[in-house]
Amino acid sequence: MTRRFSWFNATSLTLGFAFLYLPMVILVIYSFNASRLVTVWAGFSTKWYGELLRNEAFLKAAWVTLKVALLSSTLATVLGTMAAYALVRAGRFPGRTLFSGMIYAPLVMPEVITGLSLLLLFIAIGLDRGVLTIVLAHTTFSMCYVSVVVSARLVSFDRSLEEAALDLGCTPFDAFRSVTLPIIAPAVISGWLLAFTLSLDDLVIASFTAGPSSTTLPIKIFSAVRLGVSPEINALSSILILIVTVGVVSAALVSKRTILRREAEARKARRQ
Repeated sequence: MTRRFSWFNATSLTLGFAFLYLPMVILVIYSFNASRLVTVWAGFSTKWYGELLRNEAFLKAAWVTLKVALLSSTLATVLGTMAAYALVRAGRFPGRTLFSGMIYAPLVMPEVITGLSLLLLFIAIGLDRGVLTIVLAHTTFSMCYVSVVVSARLVSFDRSLEEAALDLGCTPFDAFRSVTLPIIAPAVISGWLLAFTLSLDDLVIASFTAGPSSTTLPIKIFSAVRLGVSPEINALSSILILIVTVGVVSAALVSKRTILRREAEARKARRQ
């Protein structure tokens, strides 16, 4: 029995999407406003994008943010995948409960507490705040998200494929590299994208661990907004929305293509 799409469902869905995305649409529209007053439309213009490209402070902050996001998401993906593999495949081992609790703690820990504790740690060991401390902080709180995504894929993984590879002479590492990793690759990529997005978006933890010469883009935007919203910030936000949209769409297309290819290979194998 199919459920009818009532007017209530349609209204609720429309209002929900409008609440989420209408402010972004307005922001993008006003990024092309010719007036410096962000609430007064004075005609179409792209001059604020040109002003943004000449703003060295924003460009430097964007480069720091991109560098931190790439490094921290890669480290978080490697460590999160290793942690997920240990939790799912290692069985019961001494300290497993403590280990899993430490992995998943950042999911429920307030970011203020995480940022403050990391700041105290860096001060205690005498590590100067900069790009390195931001990377370590972002890796710490984002690897748990990677671990959750990869663990969900490993739980439903058919272990008989690994066992077949081992029976054919593969070492455990070769079986993981040749069989397990390609199959769980979509989950690993999803975890990397999630960690990358979290790093790009983070403000609280970065504000505790950043140094004077390592200001990230969210910190720079927050500092600028406190003095008033400028059209340059609208242009910058529009570019970020475009980058995230392209990334999400590209990842979805790649994932869909991978699934279709595997389904085609499975149908071919059954016919043979």
